[in-house]
Amino acid sequence: MSNTPRIVLDDVPLNKFHIKFAGITLGAHFTDGYAIGIIGFALTLLAPQLGLTPFWQGLIGSSALLGLFFGSMFFGWLADIIGRKLVFTISFIVITVASALQLFVETALSLFILRIIIGIGLGGDFSVGHALLSEYSPKKHRGVLLSSFSVVWTVGYVAATFVGYWLSKIMPADIAWKWMLASSAIPAAMIMIARIGTPESARWLMLKGRKAEADQILKKHFGENVYIDDVQSTEKKASFLTLFGKEYIKRTIFNCVFFACIVMPYFAIYTFLPQILQAMGLSQNSTTDLMLNVFLIVGAVVGIYLTHKATRRGFLISSFAVLALSLLALALFPSSMVAISILAFSIFTLTLSAVSNLVGVFPAESFPTEIRATGVGLAIAFSRIASAMSTFLLPVALLNIGTTNTLLCLVAILVIGLVVSILWAPETKDKTLSEAGHV
Repeated sequence: MSNTPRIVLDDVPLNKFHIKFAGITLGAHFTDGYAIGIIGFALTLLAPQLGLTPFWQGLIGSSALLGLFFGSMFFGWLADIIGRKLVFTISFIVITVASALQLFVETALSLFILRIIIGIGLGGDFSVGHALLSEYSPKKHRGVLLSSFSVVWTVGYVAATFVGYWLSKIMPADIAWKWMLASSAIPAAMIMIARIGTPESARWLMLKGRKAEADQILKKHFGENVYIDDVQSTEKKASFLTLFGKEYIKRTIFNCVFFACIVMPYFAIYTFLPQILQAMGLSQNSTTDLMLNVFLIVGAVVGIYLTHKATRRGFLISSFAVLALSLLALALFPSSMVAISILAFSIFTLTLSAVSNLVGVFPAESFPTEIRATGVGLAIAFSRIASAMSTFLLPVALLNIGTTNTLLCLVAILVIGLVVSILWAPETKDKTLSEAGHV
């Protein structure tokens, strides 16, 4: 019998399995960031090519987000019933194929449908990926690993901007936008291949009474002395109703609302960043656009540090306050005050990118194993339908109520996020996954 002391999964040292698993999980967020970023650039070319009205521009810009809503709702629930692995594997087959087919679109409707399908695949992957990574991550490193979603998403988004700019210079406009959109199939295919052989969640297997399979996975990737002691076998089925019961209703509302209040201004503003900068008189050259994209990456990296060092609640609440104030200044200062407008926009961008790290952390830490993917899926679904609405409405709002009033509407959304966070944000830092997930 081995004399090696036993260690629970929450306390295992970070190893190469964690790094690889994080890589294939985070790859979904790179692909999502790329797909969202590239549509904003492609819209400037395809809108005149297809004769798109502001209505259709908003619809296509928000289409992947609409798909994310349906995908995360359904596949998050399904993953709690049939397991994480199957959804985790097939989602990127769907994403890769639909992404490649964008090369052949000829109508706004066909593009809209393909991007809905891409979003469905991404939505399913997000709800499962967040749950799966959290279930294997040691508590000491869980916040950093989960918060890295935002950094990778931002890198994908910014990469799309540069790829879009490059393709627009080397190709005619009538085909450049097709190659821009289809290029998202490249990272999707790489992730699809890398996921071959992904193991099932050991925590989910324990929950379903399949202890021998769970032990085999733990032994293979962590050693014979690693075990799980905080998951009890149950026949209880995953249910949306559990999320709205007395025990979890506040956490459910908090995760849905805070998530939505971060991503609504994020997607609305940065999907149509060139148009917004033009409306504010800040688009005389591409310097401001490129600078803000760099700040998105810098902010995301800073966000990982703050997620590791600061309390979850303190980081979230203070960020909402800074975001609301900086966007309010951006809305109210006259466009002639260019330097102040750029400063306010820079502070807003850095802070929004930094706090976006928490959207990968809070939902995964807020629910127990039996409803974790369902809870994550619901939070993602709510945030995506909300951000789809804001993305769809933004070009219409700019046209009908002007830039200032549009930005003030986004300020109001941030204030709502601030209030809900003050009322109901839990503190999940430095807790085991079981401790964090139970009220």
